[in-house]
Amino acid sequence: MEMSRGLAADRHVPVMLTEILDALAPSLARSGALYVDATLGMGGHTEAVLERFGKARAIGIDRDTEALRLAGERLAHFGDRFEGVHAVNTEVADVLPRPADAMLFDLGVSSLQLDELDRGFSYRADAPLDMRMDQTSDGPTAADVLNTASQDELERILKTYGEERFARKIAHAVVKEREKQPWTTSGRLVEMLRSVIPLASQRQSGHPAKRTFQALRIEVNDELRGWEQAVTSALDSLAVGGRLAVLSFHSLEDRITKRAFATASASTAPPGLPVELPEHRPEFALVTRGAAVPSEDELERNPRSASVRLRVIERTRAKGSQS
Repeated sequence: MEMSRGLAADRHVPVMLTEILDALAPSLARSGALYVDATLGMGGHTEAVLERFGKARAIGIDRDTEALRLAGERLAHFGDRFEGVHAVNTEVADVLPRPADAMLFDLGVSSLQLDELDRGFSYRADAPLDMRMDQTSDGPTAADVLNTASQDELERILKTYGEERFARKIAHAVVKEREKQPWTTSGRLVEMLRSVIPLASQRQSGHPAKRTFQALRIEVNDELRGWEQAVTSALDSLAVGGRLAVLSFHSLEDRITKRAFATASASTAPPGLPVELPEHRPEFALVTRGAAVPSEDELERNPRSASVRLRVIERTRAKGSQS
């Protein structure tokens, strides 16, 4: 029997909603505008877009079939103005009928995945170590990674994706413990991390499992390599005058976004050229200078928004165009 998850609208607080709506407004005000939520989640941002911009239609993409179901229920009253698509965000160009007028990526783990303990994303309760965003996939679970990766590979995953200072000690402990019994649940992993990470570091840096769980989730879902591909595809999929907004919840994602936006908005004129030729002008312009952050009011209402950074970019001319 399918587990009841409740209504999406009751469980999800869209992050930086006002800032996103205002940033995308110039692109969504046009009649028939196409909005793409490439990480639909439980549909909060998309609901607000369809309510504010009555002539827009939306396509919502998510790899999580449960999120698609919940968001679909939430957005059903918009009729054919909304379409949900089961896909990963790297496939955004393949599922669009035409270039998008506005696009949003809300990166990282969703409220749904954090709150449902049986999904294995949370370190605050014992659960199977799954962490797959798409549970219909045949990809490895977090338990598979812990039980099969070499010690060196585990150290690389923890250091690169979790920025974990004690990656070597943790990797050694993971391998030692799996020789006694395979890893299956999060509770045992949390207890091991509490014993390995020095108490002084735990007091200073918060929950000892935070970085390890982040690293495992990113590895299981191939999030960073996927985002490097997705942001390029997203930029290519924007119409002239279209805007792309990206919400990043940790520095690794934001670094990729910042680099991609900087490249897209830079002139390609060779150094020393006295006059910039039309074909060298950038195809994009930054809407946000640097990254926007949540307001103090939002931080009080939604503590999960504390680490978020928002970047927005606009396509200013067609690819390869000289005008």
